[in-house]
Amino acid sequence: MKNLANKVVKKLIQKKLKISFAESCTGGLLSSSITSISGSSKVFNLGIITYSNKAKVDILKVPNKIIKRYGAVSEECCLSMVKNLSKISKANISISITGIAGPNGGTKLKPVGLVYIGVKKGNKIITKKNLFKNKNRISIQKITVSTALNIIDNII
Repeated sequence: MKNLANKVVKKLIQKKLKISFAESCTGGLLSSSITSISGSSKVFNLGIITYSNKAKVDILKVPNKIIKRYGAVSEECCLSMVKNLSKISKANISISITGIAGPNGGTKLKPVGLVYIGVKKGNKIITKKNLFKNKNRISIQKITVSTALNIIDNII
């Protein structure tokens, strides 16, 4: 993960791009992976941990109706998170993460390991649904960060 974070920071510096994150189930691990790299201050703009629904609504302006209708762990919530993060941060690349790291909190429809990653670069926005099966909490958080770093690496 450190090598990939290093590669991402170098590419961001090279292309003079700024990046921001809104994290939920990873609790700041993605931000930490970037800020652990020397020189990251040139590219890292903002990291927000919106762990609670209230924080998603109050800080990221995710509409309450999205959380009520689809839940905090949904493509709709992830999309709203990344769009609004982009407005707040003004970064070139914005990333949002919301999911269920477990070991509790999963359901049949939304099992432990379900994670959405949203990416906005310029006017292009994608959300990626991931299901990391048979993993513990820390593993889900780490694989989510690695997946996000790979996505970032591919779009820079």
